[in-house]
Amino acid sequence: MNRHRFAWNVVGLIVFAVMVFPVYWMVTTAFKQDTEITSLNPTWAPLHPTTAHFGNATHQPFFWQDVKNSLVIVLVTVAISMALAFFAAVALAKYRFTGRKLFIVLVIGIQMLPQAGLIIPLYVVLARYHEVNALSGVIITYMTFVLPFTVWTLRGFILGIPRELEEAAMVDGSSRLGAFVRILLPLIAPGLVATSVFAFITSWNEYIFARVLLNDQSKQTVTVWLSYFLGSSKHTDWGALMAGSTLTAIPVVIFFLLVQRKIAFGLTAGAVKA
Repeated sequence: MNRHRFAWNVVGLIVFAVMVFPVYWMVTTAFKQDTEITSLNPTWAPLHPTTAHFGNATHQPFFWQDVKNSLVIVLVTVAISMALAFFAAVALAKYRFTGRKLFIVLVIGIQMLPQAGLIIPLYVVLARYHEVNALSGVIITYMTFVLPFTVWTLRGFILGIPRELEEAAMVDGSSRLGAFVRILLPLIAPGLVATSVFAFITSWNEYIFARVLLNDQSKQTVTVWLSYFLGSSKHTDWGALMAGSTLTAIPVVIFFLLVQRKIAFGLTAGAVKA
């Protein structure tokens, strides 16, 4: 039994190392000198650490503007998606109405569609309404794949809350709205945090839709901005590219570290009920 557990621990450590190594290499490369980066003999850690690459990255054209664009897109997408998903999840979990099961099946089915296959039809629709090369068009696009998951996760979380708690509050004299605010809302808070962080990470890291829909560099997201390091120039500033990638990953890491416990609890509780 101990050998079996030890073997699985070794496998877990190997998988962890494979997943973490690219991130480690990105961060260490951001602090290396140019000679260390281009050397034929790679170094595992910077011999003479430097922060010059971070300055080069932040002084590239449109960096701060694209960071602002990403924040606007992500925050608006998360806010609208969570508001719509919360009410949709409550309706699916608490009420019975015609077409309810069909709606649930459609929510699951949408998540099975490959996102790349939706680029052309979404582009055609957005172009018809003059939403191409506009932040609002990207927000609408992101909601097409953020909303289904958040609705499904929140619904499962709400189903895990006993109905008797609300009924007991109403018996004690609380109205349905009061029971909703005092009982249901606090209990679903971990689920809201978990799904909102998922929506944030998904929207912040997305590249393909933003690259196709946004042509003006002043309106692009920071993930698209990173791609311009590998443009037509024969020389790529790998140090600045790795520094820019590190800076781009920092907001996601910060959000994850702040709410990691609620993420684990919320996603686990939301996955219990189907």
